[in-house]
Amino acid sequence: MAQDDSVVSAQWLHEHLGQPDVKVLDASWYMPVEKRDPLQEYQVAHIPGALFFDIDGIVDLTTDLPHMLPSQEAFAAAVSALDIKNHDKVIVYDGKGFFSAPRVWWMFRVYGHNKIWVLDGGLPQWRTSGFVLESSTPGDAVQKTKAANSVVERIYNGQLASDVTFQTEFQPHIFWTLEKVKHNMDAQSHQVVDARSKGRFDGVAPEPREGVRSGHIPGTKCVPFPEMFDDAPILLPADEIRKKFEQAGISLDRPIVVTCGSGVTACILALGLYRIGKQDIPVYDGSWTEWEALPDHDYPKVTSNGS
Repeated sequence: MAQDDSVVSAQWLHEHLGQPDVKVLDASWYMPVEKRDPLQEYQVAHIPGALFFDIDGIVDLTTDLPHMLPSQEAFAAAVSALDIKNHDKVIVYDGKGFFSAPRVWWMFRVYGHNKIWVLDGGLPQWRTSGFVLESSTPGDAVQKTKAANSVVERIYNGQLASDVTFQTEFQPHIFWTLEKVKHNMDAQSHQVVDARSKGRFDGVAPEPREGVRSGHIPGTKCVPFPEMFDDAPILLPADEIRKKFEQAGISLDRPIVVTCGSGVTACILALGLYRIGKQDIPVYDGSWTEWEALPDHDYPKVTSNGS
């Protein structure tokens, strides 16, 4: 485990599993079109002792945009309900290897908890390594997930949370809003990098969400998120990650902000950039789903028809 890296190996987690200050989170999430139930899959098979972190439950309930960052108060209360303390080392994984876990890694870091790592290769790599999975889920484990979700709802309903033990410290420099992206179109302070597939980015492949056109924010470059890892999947070495960005025409000497469809896979780019020493990469939370829905004359788009 290295503080200056963003992942830990399955071997490292296997050796440290069960230590009181090592907490493991299953943050699996799937696109709606995949019709998979991550909580149900967690209950069938998960890394021993892991709790389930619901990306669609620990969210900002004031917006219709999917899985946006919750308020500081809501996040602190939800993490407290999951029995995570500030001194804990948190290891987060997902069922695909690199998909939704980096989003939770970023969420913790936005709220000042840097003792967090993604399991390199996630559940697939854990299985490949031959390590045991837990198939029975203690009742209190599912109860903690439900408690985390319900305390978020209570806070957004104006109620006070009790027993908040996790302290947060907001890091605004790694959280970008619509306004910051709009301002950047004129200021050009940051290079914008999109993690979606080239087809969606170019506007020739459909978006997975109904009613959302494909395309991109003008001036954006595309580095599809699978370019951050190999087939195993294991995060690429630093020199290979550098090449991926440089080949896309991105200067690693200039600031970068990352985006995607709805703020999930952009965090995979942030994870890769962290490995090469870029530890303060902001993520545009609303991403293309937010930008695309707004009026074109104020929020221009590049789509397949050239608009």
